[in-house]
Amino acid sequence: MSEDTRTKLLAGALTTLTEQGIARTSARAIAAAAGVNQALVFYHFGTVDELLAAACRHAAEQRVAHHRERLNEVRTLSGLLQAARELHATERDAGQVAVLGQLLAGAQTQPRLAAATAAGLAMWTEEIEQVLARVLTGTPLAEFVDVAGLAKAASAAFVGLELYEGVDASGAEQALAALDQLAGLVAALEGLGPVAQRAVRSRLRRSATA
Repeated sequence: MSEDTRTKLLAGALTTLTEQGIARTSARAIAAAAGVNQALVFYHFGTVDELLAAACRHAAEQRVAHHRERLNEVRTLSGLLQAARELHATERDAGQVAVLGQLLAGAQTQPRLAAATAAGLAMWTEEIEQVLARVLTGTPLAEFVDVAGLAKAASAAFVGLELYEGVDASGAEQALAALDQLAGLVAALEGLGPVAQRAVRSRLRRSATA
């Protein structure tokens, strides 16, 4: 029963964030959404911030697990972008974009929430890093790319596009199309013969040391 109550509170916190925003997310509002007594928020989590932090981690774990099989299928950069488009649509429809936006807003002033939000984003970043390492192996770019840094940049870009779409949907689509073009350029590099690839690597090395 105790675990069931915790689960209801986690779900209630996410629902409240989505429907009322971080400013109106209180113990009373969360308890009402969860259908439990307000005192149980403090009994199980100590504070509202701790509950929100736990809800953030809980949501990230669930969503990453939901998409892991799809991400494991990705073998090319263009395939990763296609998967990102699918994730984008799924997460938007599931209300996760609204939750993330509220958590990021609250994290600016609440250190505990900031740490939990960062931990949730790190779960996504770790998955993306594994995919990038896989798709870049054997390409002319492999030895010149900081995969961990690129994964963080990709996560940040995805979050930004998710939130940006809410105010400029056509602009977000234009950004995704530009990324598709970039993937096409990488695919063209992969299609070059051995001699041309060596020339590209040589040029990249000279640029890296310039």
